[in-house]
Amino acid sequence: MKSGSLSMSASTDTSHEPEDWELKVLTYNVHSCIGTDRHLDPGRIADLIAQSGADIIALQELDVGRKRTGGIDQAHLIATLLKMEAHFHPALHVREEKYGDAILTAFPTQLMKAGPLPSIGETRGAIWTQVDIGGRKLNVLNTHLGLRNIDRVRQVQTLLSDEWIGSPDFNTAPSLVCGDLNAWPSSPAYRMLAGRFRDAQLRGTRRPRPTFPSRFPLLRIDHVFLSDDLTVSAADVIATPLARRASDHLPLLITLRLPLRDDAGGN
Repeated sequence: MKSGSLSMSASTDTSHEPEDWELKVLTYNVHSCIGTDRHLDPGRIADLIAQSGADIIALQELDVGRKRTGGIDQAHLIATLLKMEAHFHPALHVREEKYGDAILTAFPTQLMKAGPLPSIGETRGAIWTQVDIGGRKLNVLNTHLGLRNIDRVRQVQTLLSDEWIGSPDFNTAPSLVCGDLNAWPSSPAYRMLAGRFRDAQLRGTRRPRPTFPSRFPLLRIDHVFLSDDLTVSAADVIATPLARRASDHLPLLITLRLPLRDDAGGN
């Protein structure tokens, strides 16, 4: 079965409608496209993503119009190379320089909300889109949480509020929460999200693996959480030589199945 393609039932009766869609979702902190070799190269980020076959990509630490990275719109450039569209939210916006997070996909997408999260020190934010897959809506929320435990807790509390995850629009569709959460599984912020969603790595067939730092991974701080109506087929941390050079984080790739019909009567 191909990624991003309809999964048919085992029956050979072609009158049956497709039951679900297999998707690949990738979350990746790209470190402003500056690799562990100190080379600035958005192209190899795009190459790595293309090789993964990901259909929906959540990126963190993108530069847009920043002098330090040549003034490039990294979100737009990577999306163009992948023949996708990007929704970008700047957690930091000073004059013409921006720095933040993006969601990329070739599926039709509606931006639902993008905004700041309570932060002390480096500003943080989140972006939420609804992706249309075969007429079924899928919520995708991408965020990059703070370095301090107290900030992460406040940020997750905000995300769980009625303005974000607690809203009716979020609760009537299957959902993913992706990003660099700076939160290991024993942390309060992780446990708060795990109380509402399932950790995709724990649902895969392989043992959960760390994503940071990319050369010698020790910490599992990049995550994909998902709602109960999504099924994980595989969860992989990409640790190729290219991935170890391209950023200081490794990408996390989740293969999942989205039901195209809601037997509970939702959207």
